[in-house]
Amino acid sequence: MSQQAAVAADALHTPADQVRVNRHRADWRGWKFMWPFALVFTFVFIIPILYAIYISFFQKQMIGGTKFVGISNYIRLFHDQQFWSSVGRVALFTCVQVPIMLFLSAAMALALDSMKLHGAKFFRISTFLPYAVPAVVSTLVWGFMYGAKYGLVGSLNDWLGTNLDVLSPSVLLASIGNIVTWEFTGYNMLIFYSSLSTIPHSLYEAASIDGAGEWQIVKSIKLPELKGSLAITVIFSIIGSFQLFNEPSILQNMVPGNAITTYYTPNMYAYNLSFAGNQSNYAAALAITMAVITMAIAYAVQLNSMKEQMK
Repeated sequence: MSQQAAVAADALHTPADQVRVNRHRADWRGWKFMWPFALVFTFVFIIPILYAIYISFFQKQMIGGTKFVGISNYIRLFHDQQFWSSVGRVALFTCVQVPIMLFLSAAMALALDSMKLHGAKFFRISTFLPYAVPAVVSTLVWGFMYGAKYGLVGSLNDWLGTNLDVLSPSVLLASIGNIVTWEFTGYNMLIFYSSLSTIPHSLYEAASIDGAGEWQIVKSIKLPELKGSLAITVIFSIIGSFQLFNEPSILQNMVPGNAITTYYTPNMYAYNLSFAGNQSNYAAALAITMAVITMAIAYAVQLNSMKEQMK
């Protein structure tokens, strides 16, 4: 018997508790697969955030150049009525638009999962298609449809003899909400539908044998299964709503008057402060503050979801 064979035979007869394991040696094989992502993530996410935090403690002055001012930008932001006006606007937008969008998404997912919908594949593709359209293109299309002197609304006014204006300041936020809902309802529907697809159909059959109706199956089996995916969609939707920028920015040139101001949303306010007002330091403080607010709300939603799932 060779020496290698003897070593292998001894290893086979060695008890498990006597096998030598080097617990102090780190295994770096996983990092070989992670380093490309980690490198990109660091350069496009971590470093810009750290740089934004850094410059938020400075202020550009006409005389003396850039000067360290500590938390003065944050104190100024706390007393900025335009900032809080924009925050209140997106908060109202979130509280109204997100529940409507998620309700429609869940309803469409339940309709697809019921297997009673004719043309289910076409319906699934057609509802997801608006998400594939860039937000700028979607806003331009809807903006021309909203026009009171042209497009669909203008044609309806001529035909019915009305004077409907969906771009008036009183309903403008609802019109923007309609665009966002059209864009993202199909995306959230697929998340809900994927969650429903994991339910074994044997549960439905057992419930039907026990005499449960369609609504009882939805209430007792399907809706509880959507709790996890609901938390994900709520968090994503809140983050997206607080980052509202493309839709009001594109509509700004289509809306008559000054209905969409430079501080209509926090992101628009930060953009105009940085690129039009030459106040990049103050804009950085605004961006960091909005990030903290959004993270706090998303974390609160996640905690509440975890408590509901543990019940």
